[in-house]
Amino acid sequence: MALCRILLRSLRRSSPSLHFYELQQQQQQQQQQQQQQQQQNCILLSIRSFAFSSAEEAAAERRRRKRRLRIEPPLHALRRDPNAPRPRPDPNAPRLPDSTSALVGPRLNLHNRVQSLIRSGDLDSASSTARHAVFSNTRPTVFTCNAIMASMYRGGRYDDAIALFRFFFNQSNIVPNIVSYNVLINTHCDAGRVDVGIDVYRHIIAHAPFSPSPVTYRHLTKGLIDSARISEAVDLLREMLNKGHGADSLVYNTLIAGFLNLENEDKALELFEELRERCLVYDGVVHATLMDWYLKRGREKEAMDSYRYLIDRQFKMSPVTCNTLLEVLLKYGKRSQASALFNQMLDSHTPPNFQAVNTDTFNIMVNECFGLGKFSEAVEVFKKTGTKQGSKPYAMDVACFNNIIGKLCENGLVSEAEKLFGEMPMKSVNPDVKTYTFMIDAFIREERIDDVLLFFNKMVVEAGLKADVVFCNKVFDDLINKGRVVEVADILGRMGEKEVKPDPTSYEIVIMGLLKEGRLALGRDLLDQMMKSHVFVAPTLRESIVEAFGKEGRNDEIARLFEVKEGTVADLPPSAPHLMAGQVSA
Repeated sequence: MALCRILLRSLRRSSPSLHFYELQQQQQQQQQQQQQQQQQNCILLSIRSFAFSSAEEAAAERRRRKRRLRIEPPLHALRRDPNAPRPRPDPNAPRLPDSTSALVGPRLNLHNRVQSLIRSGDLDSASSTARHAVFSNTRPTVFTCNAIMASMYRGGRYDDAIALFRFFFNQSNIVPNIVSYNVLINTHCDAGRVDVGIDVYRHIIAHAPFSPSPVTYRHLTKGLIDSARISEAVDLLREMLNKGHGADSLVYNTLIAGFLNLENEDKALELFEELRERCLVYDGVVHATLMDWYLKRGREKEAMDSYRYLIDRQFKMSPVTCNTLLEVLLKYGKRSQASALFNQMLDSHTPPNFQAVNTDTFNIMVNECFGLGKFSEAVEVFKKTGTKQGSKPYAMDVACFNNIIGKLCENGLVSEAEKLFGEMPMKSVNPDVKTYTFMIDAFIREERIDDVLLFFNKMVVEAGLKADVVFCNKVFDDLINKGRVVEVADILGRMGEKEVKPDPTSYEIVIMGLLKEGRLALGRDLLDQMMKSHVFVAPTLRESIVEAFGKEGRNDEIARLFEVKEGTVADLPPSAPHLMAGQVSA
């Protein structure tokens, strides 16, 4: 058998015809395979040519094929080895401030609570809430700290704002961000301590893990110019540009206004030309500054040429810029141009894509109408919307309503103010203390006592708003003088059931009114509420109560009431006011 196989093998090698036959068969098979491949390609091409109904579908298919062909890393390469040692944190690395992702859960609830107190004007309670939270498990974020600092600055309480910065960021180990430093710099500059503001700026450059922002330079240049140090302000501008920051329109605007106030028009125009060279699109507030200076000197042609140049550029201007232009135009009697700009702003208002108007826009136009005595036109302007397709009406806030309601009440148009007050819930706007104050004052002037009681009850009982103590006492006095002491006592009693208790002086006014009317039982109930709520009872009030009850032969009754609380509340002085951060003991 082995011999036969050897012979057959030798015959195959020696037979050229057989070898040729095998080669021919292989070539035929290869040709058939090539033809089949070509047919398949043709089929695929024909299918691809007619598979998509639109260019978008074809583009989507191309993207799908690219994704399929993209080489992706294996999943195990993306997973961190749990057994690998973790890198040790660098102890010398600077700590970073909170990001917005920290503002969630209980910390967000704390932030909203502080913001609500700020909006209601109760800055002391907002400050106290934020400072006490530092010692709790829910520490405030840097955004909460910035909010209360900025509110103190806006209220002109500069020392309190600086004390809060020290407490939050120096004592409580919260990391400040650039907004924190900007509020501090602005506070020092407005308080006339611009050198301290510059020291803070140098501290940011040397130690902070971030750079100064354009807002930092705005505050510092304004502070330097207000201190008659304009050359240093120019040096600061050059430093800003040398550090790689972009040309900020508002920094240039501050310098331009400074040189114009010094009657140095050439230098101001030189800076304006420099700004136009550096920025293809700049803030139109620079034109408002130039217009104001020109119109003040009677150079109307130059002012309006500057305005038309800005409008022709068709910049998409922010509401703040347009509001500045509106104020300048209205200040110098250019009412037609202001109305045209206002209508253009309304037509361009397409939220959420672009916000073209804000609360100040409507307040400026409404106040202009009231200044001219055009009250009905003011209401029309307040309700005006854009006519261009795609524009949307502005969502009014409580500040918008407060402005026009206050103006209507001042001018005796209380019925119009009531109509707008009634429209607020339909606009999803809740009245605040200011809204109720305008309405109640107007009702008192018109001696509409029932409406005073109704609105005051809505404010302090139903809405739970904390009214100003002086305003509350004024309303109580007016109502008591009108013989409505019983209703006042009922309102005060319900106020005392709230978390925030009425002021001791409010209790004193109402209880004294009840004693004069002989309503001893109601007076005793309010006194009992005072003492249970740990509200201080003044010595003068105590003497008046003892005297009134003694005349009726009820000495034992009132004596027992005081004895129950003897040594706890009745003999204590009023609680001390909230300490600010700079006064907190170590």
